[in-house]
Amino acid sequence: MLKKALFAILLLAVAAAGGAYWAYQQVINYKNAPSPQNVAQLVTIPSGANYHSVTRLLVRDGVIPSSDWARWLPHIDPSVTQVKAGTFLIEPGLTVAGVFSQLVNGKQHQFSITFVEGSRFSEWRVALNKAPKLVHKTTELSEAEIAKAIGADHEKLEGLLLPETYHYVAGDTDLSILKRAHRQLEDVLDDAWGARNKSVPIETPYELLTLASIIEKETAIDSEREQVASVFVNRLHKRMRLQTDPTVIYGMGDKYDGNIRKKDLRTPTPYNTYVIFGLPPTPIAMPGKASIEAAANPDKTPYYYFVANGDGGHKFSKTLTEHNRAVRAYLKKLRNQ
Repeated sequence: MLKKALFAILLLAVAAAGGAYWAYQQVINYKNAPSPQNVAQLVTIPSGANYHSVTRLLVRDGVIPSSDWARWLPHIDPSVTQVKAGTFLIEPGLTVAGVFSQLVNGKQHQFSITFVEGSRFSEWRVALNKAPKLVHKTTELSEAEIAKAIGADHEKLEGLLLPETYHYVAGDTDLSILKRAHRQLEDVLDDAWGARNKSVPIETPYELLTLASIIEKETAIDSEREQVASVFVNRLHKRMRLQTDPTVIYGMGDKYDGNIRKKDLRTPTPYNTYVIFGLPPTPIAMPGKASIEAAANPDKTPYYYFVANGDGGHKFSKTLTEHNRAVRAYLKKLRNQ
């Protein structure tokens, strides 16, 4: 009888061991199961989420397959319980284990937002409002309030933010991006101001920014920036009006409909450099590093005028007679096109 009992116990133990091994294999098979997703997908893990809530979220979003064995995965791989909060980009072709590895060891997905040279602060606000996964802290703030919040010395932010591509993670704020853009602008401006040609008739770094913003709006060709800067510097030395259309457009504000008429050139605004002498009171756009450096160190040229040449660049002239000839040539080229 004793031998029969021992044999029965042995059989039960073997069966139990076999069953445990089979169950273990099912969990391993689940761990190595492929993700059903076939495109990259953003996954946001909320703060405080545990393994089971994360698993439900991933199954719901089609990132991992559903299985009754999922609940047992932490028993053979405790690391899956160490998922981080944040937004992650999960690439296709991973296994269940690979997905959890991304959530445990991977870096949060980096979003990006690009601001182009010559853009205005109003355009920055629109872009920030459309940026995904960004927390909006500035929506109800005025420009002056935003300027104070980022530590700017002026209430008007035109020119005080460096146009660049900025990266951020989900949950960052629009205010944090603006602070970074302002700090980077100050770094570039400080370097340019320290290395400037002191013969340039500019008295403050802010005036340098203003001149740089005009250069930015007048040309996007790198090889021309220092020449364009020289024209404005030569005019400032001679106390000639700058007579640059972008300042007129900026001063017109919402009245600008895409065309500048003769009456617009004669209508006084604080920005109309066909009317005022010297620089306008503030920058008219966000200048990039190249334009700031060009304003600080313009070429030494005899030019006082420039006009578009019809090929994407400009024709520079020493005298008004030469300039008028270049204008006529440009208009003729436009008519022939």
